[in-house]
Amino acid sequence: MSAYPGNHRVCTRCIMDTTAADITFDADGVCNYCTDFLERLDKYVEPDPAARERRLAQLVEKVRADGKGKPYDCIIGVSGGVDSSYTLVKAKELGLRPLAVHMDSGWNAEVAANNIANLVRGLGVDLYTHVIDWPEIRGLMEAMFAADVRDVEVLYDNALAGVVYGQAAKHGLRYILAGSNMATEGMAMPGEWTWNKLDKRNIVGISRKFGGPKLKTFPALGTYGYIKHIVWDRAHWIAFLDYIEYRKDAALAVLTSEYGYKPYAYKHYESVFTRFWQGYMLPMKCGYDKRKPHLSTLVMTGQMTRDEAVAKMHEIAYPSQKDLDSDRQYFLKKMGWTQQKLDDYLARPEIPHDAYPSEAALFQKMLDLYRRLNLRVGRVK
Repeated sequence: MSAYPGNHRVCTRCIMDTTAADITFDADGVCNYCTDFLERLDKYVEPDPAARERRLAQLVEKVRADGKGKPYDCIIGVSGGVDSSYTLVKAKELGLRPLAVHMDSGWNAEVAANNIANLVRGLGVDLYTHVIDWPEIRGLMEAMFAADVRDVEVLYDNALAGVVYGQAAKHGLRYILAGSNMATEGMAMPGEWTWNKLDKRNIVGISRKFGGPKLKTFPALGTYGYIKHIVWDRAHWIAFLDYIEYRKDAALAVLTSEYGYKPYAYKHYESVFTRFWQGYMLPMKCGYDKRKPHLSTLVMTGQMTRDEAVAKMHEIAYPSQKDLDSDRQYFLKKMGWTQQKLDDYLARPEIPHDAYPSEAALFQKMLDLYRRLNLRVGRVK
């Protein structure tokens, strides 16, 4: 896989390129993606250490006050990745009493399960795990593949949001501390590379059209359910790591030395399917490589040089070809696919999500309305 096929133009400051359809460049060859990122970084991350400490202290006080008299004071979704794991560590250091919540879709890497187990044991926190029945999630995935849409991962992201908000409501908690952050994932993902994560109607419609299962153990969350959580339950999805000076290398050092944490090659690779999808299937089928915004974010925050990022982009998105081949075989066996079925799928053209039933337009209308009314709306990763 070539990172930059043909004559694609690459930003001179980050590594975003013209595989993003809406990319533009200024006279110096700097793209709109990293320019917009720097503007949002100033907006969401307090540069002054003292002011940042005050902002963090205010948040911690609010979380503690909300959890008074309850067994927990916040919810933290944990995937086994660095960001969510470090969020849990910092929350405990600050004296908070989180409930760790994990969503098991059947694709957890063994190292991710071990990371989570070591972390919750070492921190002494309770863990709630929601398991989706394998035949159900497999059937939903088959429907997504048959639909040829670009964001099969919407299944995991939607289910995670459903579980996390559901647990917050169950325990009467208003604060969800997320590992989402500007430091490692702040650069916007091109719109054509992803899809609305709360489009329950899209998931149900695709499943119905392609003979998938009815939703039973899959905790789907749609627009109206989301509105209920943020308006009625007053739940706040907080990008917690934006409240501290967050560097991934420093966080990883703490996790490995104190909790026996085992790192992954790239962001979100704690799931076997995610790393095979993002590292192989999505680039091969659609030409979208999510390493570009992820690595560009690290470049823009000084955690990696541009030359280092470019070098990584000229390598496969795996530590070795052997690791890629292993994941390919695991995927084929677990899904019951042949190599020919995989090849046929990758050769078919992408079909837009909104070619099927969707509530994305409704979500955007409601979001615009809430913003006009100055209501506080949480963010979904």
